Amino acid sequence: MESRSIKIKSAKNSRMSIDIIPGHFATSHSHVNYYVDMTKIKHRIAMAQEAASTLAASYSGMPLDTIVCLEGCETIGALLARELTSAGFVSMNEKKELCVVTPEFVPGGQLIFRDNIQPMIWNKNVLVLLSSVTTGKTVNRVLECIRYYSGNVEAVSAIFSAIGQIGEIPIHSIFTADDLPGYQTYSPKECPECEKQHKIDAMINSYGYSRV
Repeated sequence: MESRSIKIKSAKNSRMSIDIIPGHFATSHSHVNYYVDMTKIKHRIAMAQEAASTLAASYSGMPLDTIVCLEGCETIGALLARELTSAGFVSMNEKKELCVVTPEFVPGGQLIFRDNIQPMIWNKNVLVLLSSVTTGKTVNRVLECIRYYSGNVEAVSAIFSAIGQIGEIPIHSIFTADDLPGYQTYSPKECPECEKQHKIDAMINSYGYSRV
């Protein structure tokens, strides 16, 4: 599958790129025609720093207390917090101590914050950071969780997002669907590849892909 890989550079930062693989892929919520590989951005410190610097530009005028990280974005989240609190970066959060946390998944797929983490969410201004947003269902679950603990979600960040906002909350991303030529997402029941009885190339999620 890797032989079909195409490198896509970010329009917002030419030093950043992702690899996409065309095909027929299934997520937990939808079927898509590209696997978007963000491994290098999430796990290589130089690329993670570029991601943090790029995303930080969207939040210079936004007061934040906590960054909630999901889908393996903790490294980017920590670097983003450092960017936003750096004395060299013009920000409302300059010299402020931001918290970086991750919710816990419990049986049944529910998200929770343990008692020792809840003070970092309660009545705090929160930024949510994910690797990708396709349908928005995962984001909505996260928002519901944060609001349950009385957190105030200011914005959502992602490496890649196919949508621009969730309700009235903007999604700032480094890559969008416009960067991927012909990007499509479908519900499993409406997938044209399934209607043609084309087999799924791989199951994909934030950890990577598994061929089927």
